[in-house]
Amino acid sequence: MNAGSLRAKLPPDFVWGVSTSSYQIEGAVKEDGRGPSIWDIYSRQPGRIANGDSGDVACDHYHRYREDIGLMRDLGVRAYRFSVAWPRVMPNGRGDVNEAGLAFYDRLIDALIAAEIEPWLCLYHWDLPQALGDLGGWTNRDCVQWFADYAALIGRRYGDRVKRYATFNEPSVFTLFGFCLGGQPPAVSDHAMLLRAIHHVNLAHGAAVDRLRASVTDVSLGAIHNRQPCRPAAGDPANLPAAEELDAYWNRAFPDPQLRGFYPPLLAGAMAPYQQADDLARICRPVDWFGLNHYSPLYVTADAGNPLGVGLGSAPVNVPRSNMGWPVEPDAFRETLIGVHQRYGLPIYVLENGTASPDEIDASGEVADAPRIDYLRAYNAAMFAAIDAGADVRGYFVWSLLDNFEWGSGYSQRFGLVYVDYPTQRRTPKASFHWYARLIRSCRAPPAPPAGPRQAPAAARRHD
Repeated sequence: MNAGSLRAKLPPDFVWGVSTSSYQIEGAVKEDGRGPSIWDIYSRQPGRIANGDSGDVACDHYHRYREDIGLMRDLGVRAYRFSVAWPRVMPNGRGDVNEAGLAFYDRLIDALIAAEIEPWLCLYHWDLPQALGDLGGWTNRDCVQWFADYAALIGRRYGDRVKRYATFNEPSVFTLFGFCLGGQPPAVSDHAMLLRAIHHVNLAHGAAVDRLRASVTDVSLGAIHNRQPCRPAAGDPANLPAAEELDAYWNRAFPDPQLRGFYPPLLAGAMAPYQQADDLARICRPVDWFGLNHYSPLYVTADAGNPLGVGLGSAPVNVPRSNMGWPVEPDAFRETLIGVHQRYGLPIYVLENGTASPDEIDASGEVADAPRIDYLRAYNAAMFAAIDAGADVRGYFVWSLLDNFEWGSGYSQRFGLVYVDYPTQRRTPKASFHWYARLIRSCRAPPAPPAGPRQAPAAARRHD
């Protein structure tokens, strides 16, 4: 696909970017007044994280953010999606505000703007203050007010410079794995707690949208949803209803009430006991765009070991897999983009897409991550095909700028365009970094040639 054809497919203001999250890269978990998050506590419990890893140091972005912004500038991205660590700015999640934590994000935002990179701020990427977790976290309806107050603080502090805000990143993931499937805090399996958490996160989203609209001039708002087509794994007829059940919880439990004002039919009855009369109106608040994270489809099995009776199975044997074991199926990305466009009718920003690969620095000091390049090439081609089919896609952000703390996998999986040597914190751009930089350059229209001196019409020219 040549550069001219790529440019023709994209809107003129198409946004190329990269994404990260606070707990996965910042480190400095005990510095400058930051309080503990649920992930700080969870990662210290034996057996929770591969190799006993934690985010205590991560990529040391708290001290190295200027170097990382320099990498973004070299990459050529115009936008950076990051998250604020709620316990860094409000150590107890409510009440007292930590000025040192707020000042860190002032420095980060100002440095991004100086580098001509637009900050896209996500309020919540899973690191709930532990003090709120001790009060029930998302299962406590009071969390709606806690989150609204936090959102208002962030809007007041940064709204003069930051106009793009996401309320939540992947609410389906942190609720399902925290309250049903395991692998994330609080690591319980309780259907009633799951339903309460889903509903309260939706209410918190609506409350935050209202508070940000009130405090930030010209604000542009959305939420970030992980959309993975749910397909029944082969071999058991019971896998079909299991796939339908997981689809309702994974793909529809948040965007449907937030954008269409109702819960999907498979959830509506179960959710009714936790709703008050005007809750759906409080949830369904106007937003400006749909944030999409996508990696792969899910192959679903029936599994009696959790409240939903669902499990994650294996893709067909002929489907390639990433280093994480996730199916690599770019056509599922194209279908997802078209489906989101048709169902919700909002501009779409792809705010996470990428893959893990077994990256190593070679003898020449380079990282030749060919599997990631192949993945990004195929998934971008699928995105361009979706745009050709009418999907209103306005931007694409790679996950992730840096190798980082990958939740339960610790540091055993590398998603970054930049290799991080964790003992030294040395950064090395990978081959995929340079590939993505070339893609960005190829998709940007060349600058108009400078206007030359005006010439008189031919008939009026002097002929000496």
